[in-house]
Amino acid sequence: MRMFVLAFAVGVWLVQQQAELVAWPWLAAGGGVALLALAMKYWVQNSALVGRRAANTLGVQRIVVITLPLLIAGFALSFLWASAFAHWRLAETLPTANEGQDINVVGVVRALPQTIERGVRFEFDVEQAAASVPSHISLAWYRGGADDGTEEIPALPLHAGERWRFTVRLKRPHGNMNPQGFDYEAWLFERGIRATGYVRPHSATRLIPAVWRPGYAVEMLRERIRERFQAVLPNAPNGTNTAGILIALAIGDQQSIAPALWQQFAKTGVTHLMSISGLHVTMFAGLFYFLVGWLWRRSAVLPVHLPAQKAAALGGFAAALAYSLLAGFAVPAQRTLYMLGVVALARLLNREVAASRVLAQALLVVLILDPWAVLAAGFWLSFGAVALLFYIASGRLGTAHWLAEWGRAQWAVTLGMLPALLALFQQFSLVSPLANAVAIPLVSFVITPLALAGVLPYLDPLLWLANFITTGLMSFIAWLAALPLSTWQQATPPPWSVLLALGGGAWLLLPRGFPVRWLGLLAFLPLLTITPPRPLPGEADVVVLDVGQGLAIHVQTATHDLLFDTGPKFSAEADSGNRIIVPYLRAMGVRQLDELIVSHADNDHSGGAKSVLENVPVNLLRASLPVAHQLWNQSLSNHKLASVPCRAGDAWDWDGVHFLILHPAASTVAIEAMKSNAVACVLAIDAYGRRLLITSDIEAAQESALVTRHEASTPGVRRVEGNKASGLAAEVLIVPHHGSRTSSTDAFIAAVGAKEAIFPVGYRNRFGHPKPDVVARYEQSGAHLQRTDVAGAVSVYLGATGVRIEHARAARRRYWQSMPSTAAAE
Repeated sequence: MRMFVLAFAVGVWLVQQQAELVAWPWLAAGGGVALLALAMKYWVQNSALVGRRAANTLGVQRIVVITLPLLIAGFALSFLWASAFAHWRLAETLPTANEGQDINVVGVVRALPQTIERGVRFEFDVEQAAASVPSHISLAWYRGGADDGTEEIPALPLHAGERWRFTVRLKRPHGNMNPQGFDYEAWLFERGIRATGYVRPHSATRLIPAVWRPGYAVEMLRERIRERFQAVLPNAPNGTNTAGILIALAIGDQQSIAPALWQQFAKTGVTHLMSISGLHVTMFAGLFYFLVGWLWRRSAVLPVHLPAQKAAALGGFAAALAYSLLAGFAVPAQRTLYMLGVVALARLLNREVAASRVLAQALLVVLILDPWAVLAAGFWLSFGAVALLFYIASGRLGTAHWLAEWGRAQWAVTLGMLPALLALFQQFSLVSPLANAVAIPLVSFVITPLALAGVLPYLDPLLWLANFITTGLMSFIAWLAALPLSTWQQATPPPWSVLLALGGGAWLLLPRGFPVRWLGLLAFLPLLTITPPRPLPGEADVVVLDVGQGLAIHVQTATHDLLFDTGPKFSAEADSGNRIIVPYLRAMGVRQLDELIVSHADNDHSGGAKSVLENVPVNLLRASLPVAHQLWNQSLSNHKLASVPCRAGDAWDWDGVHFLILHPAASTVAIEAMKSNAVACVLAIDAYGRRLLITSDIEAAQESALVTRHEASTPGVRRVEGNKASGLAAEVLIVPHHGSRTSSTDAFIAAVGAKEAIFPVGYRNRFGHPKPDVVARYEQSGAHLQRTDVAGAVSVYLGATGVRIEHARAARRRYWQSMPSTAAAE
């Protein structure tokens, strides 16, 4: 059974790594192979002669005649099952022709609406539509419709389970795609969301206040509980800063927790506790197990019909099911629920089941019901942690003090999960053992029970007490998170080093008495020491990150790193810096930036700068910003950060790569008196006699000034002295102002003569960038066109072998990605 489940898991995981799904004929052939393998195993086990010999053999014969067919069957069946599910989900697609069109829809609010800065976001089950629309979509309802600020959120707020009529504009699922980072499209696909969009102004009509179906009823109950917590906790004596944690512990609504708290949880390694975890579900089920058993034994009649032990098992499972549904049925809750279900069933059938078999059966159920669970980090962390606990509990003789057992479990989970944490998040907490030693008993046995009890009416004091204890705990967590060495951060490790470290951890955690267990530590060395390769001296790697409608470019030489612009700010708490750039730099192993250039003050170029400066050490800030801009103030408050204005003529060399600022001219009038685009920094990068030109948001007037200033050089040609070039000509051009009509004049395009033109634009952006006539001019010039909305991040290699271009969307291609065409992106 366990080998079958292992093979099944490998097959499901492999399907989710495919760029294209396997065609139905091949899947049918795989199903035939699975049936043949199962038939072979059945025949072998039931053959009087072969089965007896195989059963008594521990060597190659048993592997060949029993284990191998089981592995083949598990793998083939899982590949068939996961692929069939994927084909079925992909069948629901928003036609390209319907993107951006006004469509009338009727449906039901599926889950808890989430308040966002400018409105509310919610999942919507479509029941009727005037055009072809997927059945499950994600919508945003902005205060101003889409952008104009003319309509307020309705006086009667949106609630789960309500039926509404909307006019919506939709687009296919699309997310930023970079060499490292979160795959938003995968997240949408796993949740079954096949289109996203927004509600048009003045188009909403609520039809039915409540649609009474089981799924909607659960969501309505969860929303009522959330509203109760939000109403009660502001009256608590100790404030409301931890209300979101209690809501998450009670109903699994993690959106209620502020992003700043999540950062503290990550730094201290207690993230798993601040949502519904398997430990919480087990605790709740255990409480009802003992309660039902105690009450059952008090009856003179009930035990005659059903033994108290079996009734208690059913009661505990029912409680776990109720809590899991209330918690939104997250993967840790599912895993625990299915494990408890296997144990309860075994009790009812009077059978003993090994712990590893219980875990395997729970894993199988999760993968059958949700083949995309393997895409979530929580899947690996949840099952991995439980597997580690079972592993260290097996093969041990005698018993130890409960405190020693607790310490051994903490050591095992900390050590065993380290490779997975580095692979998934590129960091792990050094203070995690101390934080968990305090947080696990408090959260699991005090705060969570109080929060669940506070769900009931008239028990407000229990919520206040839970809030008081949580506030004290968070003070301790905040202190730990603020320690200078609270976390270890590094680049994404190679897969082989992760596997090697997992094996080393398993060897190190063997029972005492096994020889040379310390050798397991050596297996961690590659994981902790290998760093990504960097360019050779004289070469440069340039990555135009996909930040949507904005600009952020990472330039790397042999020993230096530069970031040009920081993308847009999305909301008060989210920007390109903390969402995209900082995780990318961490994954690439960039521990500090030698220079940060903020080309000008526009949000789509400077919006993420604050987060970058707060999370990544920066040696020099070079910017073209008004004197009163907050980034100058931030640089002044950071005594280790030098700052200079961006001025033409400034130049420097790193590792044989030459950098030159071409604009704005030093004679430019005060920045405050000019349009920000007019003073945007322009940077030329020369490596091995090849140039990449970053033009930010300059417009026609600035292009003309640059052409005039460098008109001594023949258009499209530049003089090269050593590794330093003059003139405007460049092999690679970051197109000015995202392809706006205010830029990219014929004279400028001719002067640069780029072979590669890169448009940093957002998918279906509201400005319509790049403009078709601008695209046509670059096509006529003979340049190859690259677009971040189509290609994702565009990586440019400048080196001895020439110029090489790579696309993140092609490198990370998965079958659920729509791979938008140029036409579809406009």
